[in-house]
Amino acid sequence: MELVEIFKELVVIPSPSMEEEKVAQKIIEILSNAGIEAKFDNYGNIYAKIEQQNTKAKGLLLSAHMDVVGDDTPVNIIENNGPCGHIIETDKTRTLGADDKAGAAAIIKALLDIKNGTISPNYTIEAIFTRDEENSMTGIEHVEFNNLNSEYVLVLDSDKLGNFEISGAGYLKFTVSVNTSYGGHSGLDIADEKRLNAAKIITEIIEKIPQGVYKKDETGTITSINLGSIIGGGVENALYQAVKKNLKGKEAVEFTAKNSMSNIINTTAFAHYSLRSSDNKIKDELIAKIQNIIEEFNKKYKGLAEANIEIEEHLPVFEKSEDETLIKTAKLAAAKAGVSLKISSFHAGAETHIYANRKNKSNIAFKPVLMGIADVYNMHSSTEKIDIESYKKGYGFLKAFLEEYNR
Repeated sequence: MELVEIFKELVVIPSPSMEEEKVAQKIIEILSNAGIEAKFDNYGNIYAKIEQQNTKAKGLLLSAHMDVVGDDTPVNIIENNGPCGHIIETDKTRTLGADDKAGAAAIIKALLDIKNGTISPNYTIEAIFTRDEENSMTGIEHVEFNNLNSEYVLVLDSDKLGNFEISGAGYLKFTVSVNTSYGGHSGLDIADEKRLNAAKIITEIIEKIPQGVYKKDETGTITSINLGSIIGGGVENALYQAVKKNLKGKEAVEFTAKNSMSNIINTTAFAHYSLRSSDNKIKDELIAKIQNIIEEFNKKYKGLAEANIEIEEHLPVFEKSEDETLIKTAKLAAAKAGVSLKISSFHAGAETHIYANRKNKSNIAFKPVLMGIADVYNMHSSTEKIDIESYKKGYGFLKAFLEEYNR
């Protein structure tokens, strides 16, 4: 089977998160018909393997996810081969799902080529096809890592050919709350200086907390922080009315803002943030800085107001490995395939983050990278499309990588 043929077979099967059964069965069918060991784990992920006898050679794990952003409506693909190049897209009624069926199809094609001898690695190849990456990453969380032999991992889930992303930002959320000791009426009690307005004084904390890029280097942004929302004061009644009126989205927000109570001295306020970092040390440094800001605030307003912070981690940091085996191999493979290699850090989440914080059967930490093998445009939208010439070139990059690895 050819690469594009495999891709089209997968992409026409709708597979929203946690509804990947049909595409999973297709993957099992293709691999099993070729005599390749492939099976489901207890969560519905697929594990495949082609074993070599060279036990001294370090194996390699290839990984992609089966789910897509979208629903279970038909995927009607349109293939254009014209002045703008060879493009596959949909009829604009839904997402295409090249994220990440381009990666999944490339892994299948690589396994088939290894099986038929077109690619002849001297090491064992393992492959994982996961569920639910787009929604909650429960698929990768349920992978049986202690059954995997590989140490190095290629996650084929980047949107640009030649991307080779060696670290990625972890993601946490935190909420700063301020509670004051004395509220009151905005007319009768406004002259009482001990009646501090929480919505007002939380701005002192917000002003001191950094906003935007906090640290960067030659690979890109390392650590950033973003203020997501500020909620304070007498919004309760307005929120209640907005719900009763069945208002949603922007209308609900505007109604609440315009109809919140202005005749009370506010006793509560909240500021909600996201923090992303690919370096744990810098992340911890920034969190400590924020905690110091809060401690100083509490000293200033002791007995009158108190600030607190609640931190919740959503995705662990994917830190750069000191081991450059995959980088060195990628440079050789890119030169061989005529691909422009871009080694970088990325400021978002992927399954690399989970791999980087897990260990294999030999209790060795995985060393993953996020690898781009096609130009995919407008991901997660109804105008999503894939450039097929870049995809074919990207498969050449993957093939060269498999040939150069462990030489």
